[in-house]
Amino acid sequence: VLHSCLKRNSPRQCCHFVLKEHKVRIVFRQYASLFFILGISEGDNIMAYFAFIHNLVETLNSYFSNVCELDLMHNVDRAHMILDEIVVNGYITESNRSRVLAPIAILDKSIDKV
Repeated sequence: VLHSCLKRNSPRQCCHFVLKEHKVRIVFRQYASLFFILGISEGDNIMAYFAFIHNLVETLNSYFSNVCELDLMHNVDRAHMILDEIVVNGYITESNRSRVLAPIAILDKSIDKV
């Protein structure tokens, strides 16, 4: 799957394809050096997932101020917390960036006090 996403480097090539043997659609998007790859049901709205990826990247950029792969590697717990605030039980529940980052900011403040 990863190889199929990486070899599609032309802007004219699709950012999604179907794995027929698994009946799963792969949606992916590249932002600088970061790749975001999602497996979704065939009937799901592709554009909604592109919007989700974009919102996730914007939220990560807000928290890490210009996110890169090293930010995610060294702060994987924070990245998971951000993702957990956006997605609950497999459903996108929050898209407001300030509401997503508010609990993490409170946690960061409490850690700084200790």
